[in-house]
Amino acid sequence: MSSAPTFSVEAVELFERPVKLRMPFRFGVVTLTAAPQAFVRARIRLDDGRQAQGMAAELMAPKWFDKNPGLNNDDNFEQLRNALRIARGLYTDGGIDSAFGHFVRHYQAQIGRAAQQGLNSLVANYGPALIDRAVLDALCRALQLPFHEVIRRNLAGIQVTPLTPDLRGFDLDAFLAGLRPAEAIAARHTVGLVDPITASDAHDAVNDGLPETLEEVVSTYGHRWFKLKVAGNVDADVARLLRIASVLDRIDGGYRSTLDGNEQYDSIDGALQLWQRMRAEPGLRRLCDSVIFIEQPIKRAAALAQDVGALSSQKPVILDESDDSLDAFVQGKARGYLGVSSKTCKGLYKSILNRARCAKWNAEAGTERYIMSAEDLTIQAGLALQQDLALVSLLGITHSERNGHHYGRGLRDAPEAERAAFVQAHADLYDRDARLRIDGGVIALDSLHAPGYAHGADPDPQAMQPLDAAPGLL
Repeated sequence: MSSAPTFSVEAVELFERPVKLRMPFRFGVVTLTAAPQAFVRARIRLDDGRQAQGMAAELMAPKWFDKNPGLNNDDNFEQLRNALRIARGLYTDGGIDSAFGHFVRHYQAQIGRAAQQGLNSLVANYGPALIDRAVLDALCRALQLPFHEVIRRNLAGIQVTPLTPDLRGFDLDAFLAGLRPAEAIAARHTVGLVDPITASDAHDAVNDGLPETLEEVVSTYGHRWFKLKVAGNVDADVARLLRIASVLDRIDGGYRSTLDGNEQYDSIDGALQLWQRMRAEPGLRRLCDSVIFIEQPIKRAAALAQDVGALSSQKPVILDESDDSLDAFVQGKARGYLGVSSKTCKGLYKSILNRARCAKWNAEAGTERYIMSAEDLTIQAGLALQQDLALVSLLGITHSERNGHHYGRGLRDAPEAERAAFVQAHADLYDRDARLRIDGGVIALDSLHAPGYAHGADPDPQAMQPLDAAPGLL
């Protein structure tokens, strides 16, 4: 392993800012219209006395981390705030370690303390997911190196630990050194459950000059990749998919898609029934052929207790919400799952380790059997978007779900000076209105490869509210 710098985490500051969406986003059991975005600013002190500061951000999406119907959106927001508060206390305990070492040292304590407050593991991991990125950004800035070089040279200190015994014998250093950041990535557009498909759909028009219907999205951005939400009602899902197919089938040169069940099925039987109905429908032939995987169809309480091989043998089934621990993918593999999602809200190190597992298992199988996808949890423009894109592109994922730009308003909720700074630093990524630039279905990434963790501008904490004072912000 390369010699990884060690340091203490001197301070972690937590902020948030309200985000209002331009149009509602229906997924699973929630229709999202607004949510806070959390921001973390971390300061580290290296062994030689140098100090550096880094930042990270992530939306607090309700009804994804915890879908308990007895909790409202405000309850979900407070759960995520508490996960951040717990992680802040752990990471600033005065210990000295590598970037990855800090993550490992606090992993079990984070989950344990969160459980004492009634927080599940997915919620618990939200805190370290942000703080780890802010800490790594600080390290990148201290070393004056871009994110991809810090990871490729393993200056974060990533290694096999007792938390990942299945990776013993795998050469992580060689795996990391072989990663290469991409210059661009295809954007996989999300079609939410209440999104208008054509102009004939009755909907409350936003009329902000941006695309609203699926037809308009395809025409404006040139997408060739799509993520299609399904709701667990086979008849209604098939009917809606037929309408979606009527638009996608008109795309010259074809298209690719994924299906997302968002835990809407009690068992694999329900998801299998949907797939069989889809295959039997002549109007869905091209759409079925386009599907490359099916994402988390089964409720998390049962997902890892069932064998999904009957469906995975037809289309790979991957984990998303059930990926709540460092060994969840290992458990899923034993149940017939063939992939797992990367989401920065679940932790960057988990994504890297899971991608290493794919490489290890594929080498053992002699074929590209196991896959990693890149999924979006309404990631907003700025830090969250840029750090996510930098991670998934480095992991060799060629397409990434993107929905935050469609349902969100770019950097409209940020102060004018902050918007201008991000546009200037990332002119390839944003248009003049500080919205994500997608040309021919593709996102350019060159500006993310400068020193630091994927950003040349910082958000302004003075234009935020301290997270500890934030309940009731919306």
